Amino acid sequence: MIDVQHVTKRYGPLTAVDDLSFRVERGEILGFLGPNGAGKTTTMRILTGYLPATEGRVQVAGFDVFEQPIEAKRRTGYLPETPPLYPEMTVDEYLQFVARIKGVPASDRQAQIGSAMERTSIADMGDRYCGRLSKGYRQRVGLAQAILHNPDVLILDEPTAGLDPRQIIETRKLITDLAGDHTVILSTHILPEVSQTCQRVVIINRGRVVAVDTPDNLTARLQGSQTLYLQVDTQGADPLPALEGVAGVLSVTVADKRDGVGGYQVESGSGDDIRRELSRTVVTNGWGLLELRPQQMSLEDIFLQLTTEDAPADTLAADAGTGDDADEANTEDRTDG
Repeated sequence: MIDVQHVTKRYGPLTAVDDLSFRVERGEILGFLGPNGAGKTTTMRILTGYLPATEGRVQVAGFDVFEQPIEAKRRTGYLPETPPLYPEMTVDEYLQFVARIKGVPASDRQAQIGSAMERTSIADMGDRYCGRLSKGYRQRVGLAQAILHNPDVLILDEPTAGLDPRQIIETRKLITDLAGDHTVILSTHILPEVSQTCQRVVIINRGRVVAVDTPDNLTARLQGSQTLYLQVDTQGADPLPALEGVAGVLSVTVADKRDGVGGYQVESGSGDDIRRELSRTVVTNGWGLLELRPQQMSLEDIFLQLTTEDAPADTLAADAGTGDDADEANTEDRTDG
């Protein structure tokens, strides 16, 4: 549904996006992550046709964004980081205006406006002036205009910015409900949002893709080993020698300890399941097994590992269709979030 091939965007001597390639399948929700200045907003603007690419090609629903811009835009809903509202219009007037310029048939216009307002929880705000709305309500009106014409593709740049916790939950549910009927690209700094709503993740750093995969697969590929958290009641005994002697154990470190109960991080080789042997060792020694569970890298850990200065950016870039490391001079235009 979205096909990005070797897209580069330069501003004079500065390269904001460098040879970016990825695909988004029909009905998928893709999380688009990167630190400030990584090129996220520039990429979003290129996908919507707001900015031309210096090199490369973007197709949306089979239409080239630059050669067939009108057809591509008919199939795209876009919520920029700052919603494009007219402060002197009421919400009703603004959505009527948007419906007209997006070509919604007059016979369907009121029904689609009503549906968009209902889905974004602004049905009671129609007579309010956009300029007098809170930031949270401006964000929801922006989301309503993005889905108003029932587009094939939704491109959302920080869609929950400024929303309160209840509104964030509602918006996440709306985005999840849109999957299947719509293809969604979601750019955000809120990593739990990606975990809760997105099926795949693209992580970019300094304008280049450094990873494309599901969060679970990224964890498995970056971690390289398996870590278990083990909590035992040893009645004061030192369990380290026994635990380190279990076949397959690479290391054991103390995570916490209190009143004879200790928590330990037990690392084993990738693919080795040592849970039975660990349990047997604990029981054989007469200790109480209180907890045994796998520990995985969080999305925050993955993000930091891939985007820090000395991160091995090549590690997963090959799977994203990128080549060499980004030049150190690469940077984003300063309007990028």
